[in-house]
Amino acid sequence: MLQKICPQVRIVVGHGQMNEKELENSMLKFVRHETDFLVSTTIIENGLDIPLVNTIIINRSDRFGLAQLYQLRGRVGRSNRRAYAYLLIPPDKALPGEARQRLAALKEFSDLGSGFKIAALDLELRGAGNLLGGEQHGHINAIGFDMYCQLLERTVEEMQGQEVLPDVQTQINLRITVKIPMEYIPDETQRLRTYKRVSSMKSDAELEELRLELEDRYGPLPPEVESLLEHARLRLIAERMLVQSIERERDGITIKFHDHTPITPQRLVETVSSNHGVTLTPQGVLKVRTTGLQHSGIFSFVRGILQELAS
Repeated sequence: MLQKICPQVRIVVGHGQMNEKELENSMLKFVRHETDFLVSTTIIENGLDIPLVNTIIINRSDRFGLAQLYQLRGRVGRSNRRAYAYLLIPPDKALPGEARQRLAALKEFSDLGSGFKIAALDLELRGAGNLLGGEQHGHINAIGFDMYCQLLERTVEEMQGQEVLPDVQTQINLRITVKIPMEYIPDETQRLRTYKRVSSMKSDAELEELRLELEDRYGPLPPEVESLLEHARLRLIAERMLVQSIERERDGITIKFHDHTPITPQRLVETVSSNHGVTLTPQGVLKVRTTGLQHSGIFSFVRGILQELAS
C-alpha cells in the first residue's frame, strides 16, 4: 500500500519471522540510507540507534502499552535534528479509558528524562501485580516465596522428563547446642542474616568460605558456632541421600531413610557388617551405638557413616 502511495520511495521490511540474515540485510540497507522507509513490527522497540531517523509512524497505537509506546518513540530524535512521532488510531472507533490515558501521557511527557514519570504512570495504570498475594492461583503467600520457587523448579524438571527425587528436609536432633552466641555476633540483624546464610548453603565449599569470613570478621569460632556449621554439613549429605531423620537416643543414634533413598539394601548390609555397633532393624532404620563418643565428634562420626553408605 505504501509503495502505491509513494512509488518513488525505496521501502524495506523487517519483522521477527525473517531469518537472521534477511533481517540483518534489511537493517543494514536502512542504516546505510539505501532505503527511505523501514516498515517494521515492534522488533525495533529496543536497542536501535540510527541518529538520522527523524520520523516514526505507529499504527494502531491504542493497542500498545505505555512503556512500549515510550520505547518506540525513543527510536527517533536521537540527534540534534527535530523528530516527529505520529500515533495513529482508527478514526471511527471510541478508545477505552486506559488507551486514552496512555496516549495523553505520551503526549504530555515528551521532555528529556521523562522516563521515570512514564514508568510511574504505567505502574498506576496497570497495577504492580500481586506475586505474593491471595489473588495468585495457589496462594503463594501460604507457602512462602522460597518454597514456591522450589516447587516451580521441580515442575519444570518433571516437564523436561528429568528424574525428580522427593524433596526431603532431614530432621536432625543430636542434643548438641547449635547457635550463634550474642557475645560472638552482638548485632541481632547480623546474627539472623548469618543463620539464613547457613541454612541456604548448598555445598561444603560454601560452608568453609562462610567459616573463613566469620573468623575474619568476628574472631575464632566458639564451640556452638562450630557445631552449627557441622550440623549444616551433616544436613547437606543427609538430604542428598534422602534421610528423613537423625535422632540421638540414650544409647545411640537412629537414622531413618525415605522410601526413595538412593542407598541400596545391599549397601546397607555391607555397612552394617563392616562397622561394629551398627545394626539395621526390620523397618529399615539404621541404629548406631555411640557409647563413649564425645559431643565434638558426633557430627563427623555420623557424616562418616553416611559417606560410607554413599560410596
